[in-house]
Order: sequence, then C-alpha cells, then structure tokens
Amino acid sequence: MIRVVVVDDHPVVCAGMARLISNENDIEVVATALDGEKAIELDAELRPDVVLMDVRMPHVDGIEATARIVADDQSARVLMLTTFDLDDYVYAALRAGASGFLLKDAPAEQLVQAVRVIAAVDEADIGEVKTGQTASFTVDAYPNRKFAGVISGTGSVIKQGAGSETF
Repeated sequence: MIRVVVVDDHPVVCAGMARLISNENDIEVVATALDGEKAIELDAELRPDVVLMDVRMPHVDGIEATARIVADDQSARVLMLTTFDLDDYVYAALRAGASGFLLKDAPAEQLVQAVRVIAAVDEADIGEVKTGQTASFTVDAYPNRKFAGVISGTGSVIKQGAGSETF
C-alpha cells in the first residue's frame, strides 16, 4: 500500500485529489494539509511514501516545505503539483529535493501513475522518454538520487544518467 499525504492550500482541490487517488486499491491517503508548515509536521510524524505537494501556497510554499522535508528525511519522496508550466518552478522543485513534478491539468490517470512511479522510483529504470510519459531520471547536481516526473509538452527527451536538467 502506497501511503500519501496531499498538500494544497485550496481545500476543494486538496479534498478532490485525496479522493481521486484514494479510490485506487494500492494507494491510501493518510493525511491532508492546507499549507507547507503542516506538510512538514505530517511528514515527520507519518513518514508517508509520497507527499503530493502544491508549489504555490501562503506562508511556507511547496518548494520551501520540500527542502525542509528532504533535509529531515533524505528518503522522502515529494511529487510537486502546479498550475504553472514554468521551468523556474521545475528547477526550483528539483533543487529543493522533489522527486517529481506534474502539472495540475494532467489527466487523473497520469496523477495516479506519477504517484506510483514516485513511490517505486528506486525500481524504475527508464531510458528515453517522450512527452506525457512518466519516467525516472537523474540530475547532475544529485547523482545519487533518482527523480521521477511526467515530461511536459514543451519538454525535451531526458536520458537517465545523462546529467541534463533540460525539460
């Protein structure tokens, strides 16, 4: 069972994502939070397999929360979500230690697939990927840490181990 914490400052979005992924037989939502500070507390307390985290939130945003979660737990896996298709957010999220990045307009099945990939990222061994695929990859700045994500329509191909931060 994949244990997930869902974090989004919009209560309806948070509840909707939690309900969506908890409908899967292999995923359990163990908690929800409306801000990054609460996400940090819940991660320390519950040690979920995946934290599904919104990027932009008041007080402690998702990028800062991710950095603090990963600093406390190097094995933490955070899947960042945003409505903004901006490279700056992707790079900031990965530098903070996020394991993946997904746009909120992704289809529901892609969100579920991304949670599964993030949870099993150590087992994933995917080379070249195409737009819309979920894949694992490495980044030069973090050679011993695998990342996972869904490549956006504006993205280029990432090769595992190629050391490219280009999306």
